[in-house]
Amino acid sequence: MVKNKSYNNVVNTLLRLGEYHEQISTTSVGDIWAIDLGDKNTKFPLLHINPTNVTTGDSQLVYNFQIFVMDMVSEKADWTKNNADANFNKLAKTLSNEQDVLNETLQVCTDFIGMLRHSSRQSLEGVNDINEPIYFTQDQFTIEPFSERFDSLCCGWVFNIGVLVQNDFQTCNIPVTNAGAGY
Repeated sequence: MVKNKSYNNVVNTLLRLGEYHEQISTTSVGDIWAIDLGDKNTKFPLLHINPTNVTTGDSQLVYNFQIFVMDMVSEKADWTKNNADANFNKLAKTLSNEQDVLNETLQVCTDFIGMLRHSSRQSLEGVNDINEPIYFTQDQFTIEPFSERFDSLCCGWVFNIGVLVQNDFQTCNIPVTNAGAGY
């Protein structure tokens, strides 16, 4: 039996994966410009899900999203201490933790992809059976860094992901009348 999944099912599953990840403080969904980075109540790191399109196959739908993982960059006078500890004599000194933020947010991105590829978290809630996944992802991913893309000093990574779900394109229960069936 094919269990068709709706847009709400897929988005809620992606939001739940963000909730499961202990390094993510806030999850959101919508257009990228809807992220309120000026709100002092937004906690970082943030995972944002931007829907892009849905494609159809013979017996599947692919829900496509841009996933943003970002954190605030801070500037402190002692960030250069990390550079000195690394014994890099020619390394340009910086007062920012941008490299650390990029390192940590990249790890969250690969965790997120891994949860959709291999984790029991992709199965029905409560089932916890890796052999009964509902949501899939495949292919290779390009994870692209960004910084200063927004008004606030934040950086992170963005990648496109397609979430595959079964769909039998059932025509028995479509809410249409029989009028005009003869065309």
